[in-house]
Amino acid sequence: MLKDHNRFNYSGISTRPSFEWPGGKRIAFYIALNIEHFPFGEGGGIDLDRETKPWSQRSWLWREYGNRVGGWRLADLFDDLEMNVGVIVNTANYSHSPELLERYRNRGDEMIGHGISNGTTRPIDMTIEEETKMVAEVTEMMTKADGKRPNGWLSSYLTPSQKTPDILSAAGYEYLLDWGLCDEQPFWMKTDNGEILTLPYPIELNDQPAIVGRRVSAEEYANMIIDQFDVLMDLNEPQPLVFPLSLHSFIVGQPFRQKHLKRALDHICKRRDEIWITTPNEVSRFYRKLPLDKQLKQ
Repeated sequence: MLKDHNRFNYSGISTRPSFEWPGGKRIAFYIALNIEHFPFGEGGGIDLDRETKPWSQRSWLWREYGNRVGGWRLADLFDDLEMNVGVIVNTANYSHSPELLERYRNRGDEMIGHGISNGTTRPIDMTIEEETKMVAEVTEMMTKADGKRPNGWLSSYLTPSQKTPDILSAAGYEYLLDWGLCDEQPFWMKTDNGEILTLPYPIELNDQPAIVGRRVSAEEYANMIIDQFDVLMDLNEPQPLVFPLSLHSFIVGQPFRQKHLKRALDHICKRRDEIWITTPNEVSRFYRKLPLDKQLKQ
C-alpha cells in the first residue's frame, strides 16, 4: 500500500447523496481575494516575471501595487457587481495597509486567516510549536482588529505543514482551504481534535499560478472562468457544487487584467438568480447544518 495522509477517504462525486444550496441553487460561487504584504529586503514570494528567486526590489514593488492601487480598484468592481468576497489576508497588512482592510470590512466581506506574511517562514518549514504560536498570534490580531475571530484559514503561500489541520482545529477554526484543491464539494477531514471542514479552493482558476506561473493572458484567464462556469451549469446530472475563484490584488488588480475579470464576472452575474453568490464562511455555515447523511463524513 502507498503511504496515505489518513485524513479522509476517497469518494467519487457521482456516488454521494445530493442536497441543495439555499434557494434550491446547485452552484455556490465565491471569490477569495488574497491581500498580502511582504518584508522589504528579505524573504521570498513570487517574482514578477520568472520563477521565484531571492528577494528583489522590483518584485516587492509589483506586489505592493496590490495594496496601494489594485485592492482598491477591485473593491470598486465588487461594489458595482453587488458581490461580497472572502478576503484572505496576511496580518502584516493590518498595520501596513489598515485603510485597505477597512474598505473591505465596511463592505461586509469575510476576513480569512493567511498567516503573518507570504514572505516569511512557511508553515511547512516551522516546528509544531512555531506554527501553533503563529496561528494564535494571527487569530488574536484579527479578532482585535475585526471585532470577531476568523473562522477560516488558508496557509500562507499555500504551504501547510502535516500538522496544520490539527493546529487549526485545536485553535477553534471551523474550516480550512489548504486541502480543498481535490474536490468541488466540502468534506470533513480528521484531526487530532475531531474533525475540521475542508472547502473547495482552486489551483487552476487561481490567477497566481495561471497568469504568473503558466503565462496565461488576462483574456485567456477570463475565458477559463467563463468556460468553467458554463460547463458546471450545463452538467447533465446537476450536483451541488462549489465554484471558487482565487484572485490576488497585485495580479488581476492591474487595469488591463481587471477589464477581462469584469467580463467574466458579468457573464456569471447574468445568471445570478440561478446560483448562490456567497463567501466561504457562509458555505461552511450552511453545509454543517445539513442532515448528517447529506454531509461527506469520514
